[in-house]
Amino acid sequence: MKSLRNPADKEELLRRLSALQPDTRRRWGRMSPHQMVCHLSDSFLTLFGEKDVSSATGRLQRTVVKWVALQLPMAWPPGIPTRPEVDQEFGGTRPVEFGRDVGALLDIVERFTRQSPEFGWRPHPIFGALTDQERMRWGYLHMDHHLRQFGL
Repeated sequence: MKSLRNPADKEELLRRLSALQPDTRRRWGRMSPHQMVCHLSDSFLTLFGEKDVSSATGRLQRTVVKWVALQLPMAWPPGIPTRPEVDQEFGGTRPVEFGRDVGALLDIVERFTRQSPEFGWRPHPIFGALTDQERMRWGYLHMDHHLRQFGL
């Protein structure tokens, strides 16, 4: 299974991200490429505890949904709702300058993959507590999902 823990998988995502342009057309959803970059940054920052996000978890989300999302070898489908705090049209970080915001995302991904598993990670707002393996799998799948949103 692909994961940000695997250097080749991480490099693949960063290569795809480097192909993203401000005018890249989306295949689904309502985010612009720039909003998507900020959404990904915000989402990673929630697990660092640097961005507060309301919980939307319950027993089903922390068990079955988490297992399906992180363990089954399938791409996430379009239309998965997001939390308002990481939605750039509501409470998410507003896009400022595309190149700078992409650079910030690259820095965040680097921090995310270098941080110790023993770091005081915050729970995912839907999946709850994540192991290091689950966290790195989630990071890969979340980035992959949104890059596919833009055909990358």
